[in-house]
Amino acid sequence: MGKLLIINASARKERSLSRHLTEVFVKNWKEKYPDDRITYRDVGQDNIPHVTEKWIAAAFTPAELRGAEDKETLKLSNQLVAELKDADVIVLGTPMYNWSVPSALKAYIDQVLRVNETVLVDKNNPENPYKGLLDDKKVYLLMVRGNAGYDPGEFYEHMDFQTNYLKTVFSIMGVEHIEHVSLNGVDFGEKKLEVAGEQIKNLICQEEIVA
Repeated sequence: MGKLLIINASARKERSLSRHLTEVFVKNWKEKYPDDRITYRDVGQDNIPHVTEKWIAAAFTPAELRGAEDKETLKLSNQLVAELKDADVIVLGTPMYNWSVPSALKAYIDQVLRVNETVLVDKNNPENPYKGLLDDKKVYLLMVRGNAGYDPGEFYEHMDFQTNYLKTVFSIMGVEHIEHVSLNGVDFGEKKLEVAGEQIKNLICQEEIVA
């Protein structure tokens, strides 16, 4: 039995197209893997706090030396990290806000991209210091953009600070298998929901769960 983690990052609920894409993903995944367990994390609606000086101090204190206050400070972060570690497949549905990711998603990333939890840092190797700890997982990025032209070779490719950033984040945490589907031009009537849905369905049909 596989384990999925579905992360939604949109500030919208009913009108969210990125949520629609994650729903399409779950529907098609259940048809292929009906016994898999699915966990949801709503980054767009949950209160994911930004890191603070207290958080940084706690995170960089060795686990065996953390006091009660440190443990309380890292409580949510530890829960979010545990969800990532437990999942076989991670599905992230997110809109593009101002050419990048929503601030709530950035706050989430800051909570889970943690030294000694999801990544190791070798200070003696400055050219390649990162070793990710999230092994044998697969990530699906389902992204929605207001305008068109953000895909490779298109006129706004240079303004896409969403795709490569998210791929880099998960890659640094050790995920080698990353797929993405982009729904572009939604503010200009170019939703193409059916096309994105077919892309999601085809990815699920073609790919096997990472063992």
